[in-house]
Amino acid sequence: MLIDTHALLWFLSGDRKRIGRTLRSRIEAEATTVSVATLWEIAIKAALGKLDAPRDLPARVEQVGFELLPVGAEHAWQVRFLPRHHGDPFDRLLIGQAQVERLAIMTANPSFDAYDVTVVWE
Repeated sequence: MLIDTHALLWFLSGDRKRIGRTLRSRIEAEATTVSVATLWEIAIKAALGKLDAPRDLPARVEQVGFELLPVGAEHAWQVRFLPRHHGDPFDRLLIGQAQVERLAIMTANPSFDAYDVTVVWE
């Protein structure tokens, strides 16, 4: 399962309002993957002051046992096939990665529902 940016930050911060017990248990029990694109997005937004992120985020991702998924050429190229339902380049790359790697995406973002990916948010 590929975890989206907001879900990752909410999980790591222990936000129980946004990541309930069932979802938290699922993240802890299943193989959870974090895209390097997600770390890139967080780095950009943190540098711009748009969000707070742990300074040691990459280490924390590895510490909780999440797998890092590099961005490969096939992932980037997959984006060209996606319809323009949504314009966020990071989200589109995550969708491309999920399609190529055949991963579900854990996200609360309703824009992902318009694409050919399995969305997990329960």
